[in-house]
Amino acid sequence: MKSKIIIAVVFILIILWLIIRPYLVFIDKTLKVSIIKALFSKDSLKTYDDQVNILMLGIAGGKHDGPNLSDSNVVVNYNFKTNKLTTISIPRDLWSSTLNDKINSAYAYGEAKKPNGGGFVLSRAEIEEIVGLPIQYAAVIDFGQFKELVDFLGGVEVEVENSFVDKKFPIVGRENDDCNGDKEFSCRYETISFKKGKIQMDGETTLKFVRSRNAEGKEGTDFAREQRQQKVIEAVKNKLIALAKKPNLKTYQQIYAIIDKLIKRNLTNQQAAIIAKNIFLKGNFKQQKIILSEDFFTNPPIDSSQYDGLWVLVPTDKTYSLIHQYINCNLKSESGCEELKSKGNND
Repeated sequence: MKSKIIIAVVFILIILWLIIRPYLVFIDKTLKVSIIKALFSKDSLKTYDDQVNILMLGIAGGKHDGPNLSDSNVVVNYNFKTNKLTTISIPRDLWSSTLNDKINSAYAYGEAKKPNGGGFVLSRAEIEEIVGLPIQYAAVIDFGQFKELVDFLGGVEVEVENSFVDKKFPIVGRENDDCNGDKEFSCRYETISFKKGKIQMDGETTLKFVRSRNAEGKEGTDFAREQRQQKVIEAVKNKLIALAKKPNLKTYQQIYAIIDKLIKRNLTNQQAAIIAKNIFLKGNFKQQKIILSEDFFTNPPIDSSQYDGLWVLVPTDKTYSLIHQYINCNLKSESGCEELKSKGNND
């Protein structure tokens, strides 16, 4: 059984680099030089039309089954002209005819072929086709250690929109347990539940909240998990910002050590500092979220030989053209963007 971890990660990395790292010049001499250089140049950062795109991947890591499956796929678009940062969440179950598998397998296939870099190359190529944007950089987070960060922050308060129960939440380490012949393999799972309202969550609870895949009704869909992940992102981001505003060298060092352990990326300190410089000096910083809803996709029959018997999503227009229009509409802050959702629903 593949371990499924759905959690968007973009703001963890962005806030670390763009908010916390500028305070870390006391302990990172390389970063200090990077920031000074960034104040006078943008040449070292690859951009297009004054924008940069970063693909953020979240993997299970550790001893999980399928440790390199990128079950969180988020594109971060930063516009230097408008000083706007936009996150675009991509469903993990989208089918790739190139891979003959779901897109969340791209990082695993790439790393298997060329360790320490191949995963970024293949994942970027797959996601570029979906979003219709060139992707210059990528980063991956091992969520086997994510709960350590949440616990260090003292937990996070999250607004649970809908109560739900998941009776088949996988127990780590029991993925291959034969359960003494139990045909239902009940020993591999535990029951978890969340009630509507504000809940203070520690690291373990947060992971369960965003990983749950088998709740009945709407909360059992990938799209609901994307909504839950956004709530956790916001909560973690707010905690990081609050800590960054308090000048405490020991705290900065601890946060740096934890997140540095979680993240692998091909974006350098200087390149990150270039983005930070623009955000802090330009002013009027804006944030936006784009979530590709179920309106843009269809779910083919599981028994279809074309999709290897997998539960997958495919675009309603078969070409991603409508999704490209929707993303570009939102990035340009044009009107009528939401009307494209109903168009996709009617195709």
